[in-house]
Amino acid sequence: MAYVLGIDVGSGSARCGVFDQDGNLLAAAQQSILIHRPRPGHVEQSSTDIWAAVCTATRTAVRRAEIDPQSVRGLSYSATCSLVLLDHAHEPLRLGEGVPGWDIVMWMDQRAGEEARICNATGSPVLNNLGGSISVEMQIPKLLWLKRNRPDLWQRLGYAADLADFLGWRSTGTNHRSVCTLGCKWTYDADAGSWVSSFLDEIGLDDLRAKARLPETASPVGTPAGRLTAKAAAELGLSEGCEVAVGLIDAHAGALGTSGLFADDAPETRLALIAGTSNCHIALVDRRIEVPGVWGPYNGAVLGGFHALEGGQSSTGAMLDQIVALFAAAKSYGEAPHGPLAQELLARMQDDPDQGGDIMVLPDFLGNRSPLADPSLRGAILGLTLEDPHETFLKVYWSTCASIAYGTRQIIDAMRGQGVPIRRLHLSGGHAKSALLVRLYADATGCDVVLSGMGEPVLLGAAVAAGMALDEKFDLARSAAAREVRVISPDPAAAALHDRRYARFRAAYEARPARS
Repeated sequence: MAYVLGIDVGSGSARCGVFDQDGNLLAAAQQSILIHRPRPGHVEQSSTDIWAAVCTATRTAVRRAEIDPQSVRGLSYSATCSLVLLDHAHEPLRLGEGVPGWDIVMWMDQRAGEEARICNATGSPVLNNLGGSISVEMQIPKLLWLKRNRPDLWQRLGYAADLADFLGWRSTGTNHRSVCTLGCKWTYDADAGSWVSSFLDEIGLDDLRAKARLPETASPVGTPAGRLTAKAAAELGLSEGCEVAVGLIDAHAGALGTSGLFADDAPETRLALIAGTSNCHIALVDRRIEVPGVWGPYNGAVLGGFHALEGGQSSTGAMLDQIVALFAAAKSYGEAPHGPLAQELLARMQDDPDQGGDIMVLPDFLGNRSPLADPSLRGAILGLTLEDPHETFLKVYWSTCASIAYGTRQIIDAMRGQGVPIRRLHLSGGHAKSALLVRLYADATGCDVVLSGMGEPVLLGAAVAAGMALDEKFDLARSAAAREVRVISPDPAAAALHDRRYARFRAAYEARPARS
């Protein structure tokens, strides 16, 4: 028997899953990683810490699976779209002091707002692949920030990469860059198969491609990147014969491991919703469609032959954590309050499905990624009054959950407006474990919510990419185990309630004063 590994690095941990040729998840392991916040808006990590966590999670998962490490034929990585910076000696390019050395600008880092505005002011055709505007979360504004604000570090820069590509390089020593990472975050034109050099020249990054070691062309997801080096094999506890496949961004791995498994069955009706700290919404279409405020279209970012459209909400699970932290009443729900809160609110919804009352929450705690594409927007709680504080907390918490679902409905509306007939949400991530959020996603959007029978669809997506680099025995996407799902349909009785609240939600945006 032979096996493949799907390895994913999220915001707070590295995880590894061991899959057999039939798509069964045999074992998984997780190792936490560090996050550093030196000042407001700056969020950093360490490539040294992350690689150590990847190695620990991999060795643990293989041991738990009780398999011979020599029988692991291949692996692939998915990761957050965070930016790794190394110097000319391929050592961490430290952004600040301390151990282990902070050389990663995280996806959620907001420092490059001015640089994003500079990029958008060009009106370059590259913006047509980004929903009309570049985001502060993408790599080009961050690299422009580095050049403008830390010329000392820019002078020493010898390598820059998305985290998934860095992990592939760290494993094989080869410099493959995924069409997923370059197309989605680096302004690489995947339709043309080339860079738009005039854009980089115009914003002052004419030297970026040489400094970052960016190749002329990107590599398709799932193509062979090379075998493990002796050093990487020893650290991961695997053999040098293990093939590493070109990986992808974690959200796109979630799409590959959920809706991407059904690319042969009305894929344009399916929206992958990868929901945890933040939300990512990925639709697959067989032609180029531009949706204002929605990133993409990205050719081949998930699967060859499909363009990906990517909506997003920058703060969802993180926003729920913030709401809990704001209210003293939350302390009565213990150290892990979200589960008990969901149970109580679901029980109360049996008598009254509207648990928000007059309260409305606007969920833009870290700006609006889609469909408004406005990082300056901020969240709000509307409709507060004097009442029992515990009741207020429950209303605010429920309304926050509902606002996440309404934000997803906004993105679906934007896609439908351009001819993408979304009817099904393939939900994965932490929100899939909350019966309250699952119910609200279904009822608030009017879509069927499809839950994977596989406990770790993001790991599955990475494993599917690993299998692509091998032979047909590893076509995990067609395995019965991978395609097993459970469907939660919307409650017709709740439609009027959510139509009414959604109309109020949209009206609140229209009433907002413009920010200077």
